Amino acid sequence: MAGIELLSDQGYRLDGRKATELRKVQARMGVFGQADGSAYLEQGNTKVLAVVYGPHEVRGARSKILYDRAVINCQYSMATFSTAERKRRPHGDRKSSEMSLHLKQTFEAAVLTQLYPRSQIDIYVKILQADGGNYSACVNAATLAVIDAGIPMRDYVCACTAGFVDDTPLADLCHAEESGGGTSLAVALLPRGGQIALLQMDARLHQDHLDTLMEAAMTACKGVSKVLDEVVRQHLQEMSILTGE
Repeated sequence: MAGIELLSDQGYRLDGRKATELRKVQARMGVFGQADGSAYLEQGNTKVLAVVYGPHEVRGARSKILYDRAVINCQYSMATFSTAERKRRPHGDRKSSEMSLHLKQTFEAAVLTQLYPRSQIDIYVKILQADGGNYSACVNAATLAVIDAGIPMRDYVCACTAGFVDDTPLADLCHAEESGGGTSLAVALLPRGGQIALLQMDARLHQDHLDTLMEAAMTACKGVSKVLDEVVRQHLQEMSILTGE
């Protein structure tokens, strides 16, 4: 990223945001009638579609069945046109498998799976346009889709990234900031209880900086949760008008 100034002397980033400012988040719920739950979310220029099916009977080998809770199955993929370079394998590669596992771990911590023993919940997320924070946008979209499906959760699970540029913590990184060579941290948070569902870091970080970066990421997650809550309330209001309740 030589030659590109990620943070100006006045404290502004490439897209004009302040250091702790979130990208604009827009979302809609119930975008697919065929699924049990669905949501479309834009976090900056990153655009994600999430679809949920279930709870339903466990498909495939009976050895997958859990008799005390539901199995959560997550699948992450990227559209071939989601990045500047055409992807040869939009899903099934190592990175997609890792992301699917991270999403599964995140939602196992948030969904009340014990209410649906011997069942399966499928969560599919697809990146339509990638501009940084892919995991975070997927978690936020999938949270709305799970809520749309009527599946109980302990809390909203909200995710956001944070990173360092010139010893300044930045929240909600775009692609250019993620590619800048510094450390980036992704956190998925259940904001009311402050429970961390997943923490991912892609480079080494000095211990002295960890608390500062964690605080920036968790504050950003709480900001995202307010936006998601507004989206859910707006959707409920629209549905009540349509059903005449």
